[in-house]
Amino acid sequence: MKQIVRPYGDTLNDGKVQLSFALPVTSDAQGKEAARVLMLSMGFEEAEITCMRDLGEGFTHFIAYGVTTAHVDTSRIRVKVVETPVMDLETTDAYIEEHLGRKITVVGACIESDAHTVGIDAIMNMKGYNHRFGLERYHGFNAINMGAQVPSEELLARARAEHADVILVSQVVTQKNIHIQNLTRLIELAEAENLRDKMLFICGGPRLTHELALELGYDAGFGPGSYATDVASFIAITLAARQGK
Repeated sequence: MKQIVRPYGDTLNDGKVQLSFALPVTSDAQGKEAARVLMLSMGFEEAEITCMRDLGEGFTHFIAYGVTTAHVDTSRIRVKVVETPVMDLETTDAYIEEHLGRKITVVGACIESDAHTVGIDAIMNMKGYNHRFGLERYHGFNAINMGAQVPSEELLARARAEHADVILVSQVVTQKNIHIQNLTRLIELAEAENLRDKMLFICGGPRLTHELALELGYDAGFGPGSYATDVASFIAITLAARQGK
């Protein structure tokens, strides 16, 4: 059964949307009109520029509103997601003790030029994030956080030395899809060193999805809204299943 939906602004399915974008134009009436005409050329109706801010050096940021006739049939949408159930810390520790009988070693890092540790710290550090403790707080995990700007070669070397079960990678910087380049290179190096099939490879970040992670050769991907409980549960259940084979 079709489930047709359109964007919602004032009333259901009215097609109203808000956009923000920058143009290499001056912050004046002419620049504002250029932004409005661009909206019309993109297919929006009732285009309106409600705010503009001078960014300097001939660039202006705009906030615009418009109406679109585009729609989507949500009944045809199929999304790959991590399907393992999410357990709390105590339940995960008990699960690991029962099904694995040992600690799980996880080596994590922000690789290459990425210096943003907020993601990896939220998952691995003891304090965690938003009332979910990180892997360091779990009795069932040996969590090794290598921090930021770690070359892929060093991450793999540390994982090999620690006999790691899991490599966990965070990528926050996404300009020009550098996160995809970095993640692809890590998998290629792991395959070249015959490490890919010896441990789980998991990635996370603001522009990562489980589906994209699978396409890049990873076992799982965790995007915005993911917590240590999600990652810990996936690791424990997946490793237990593999051990049982």
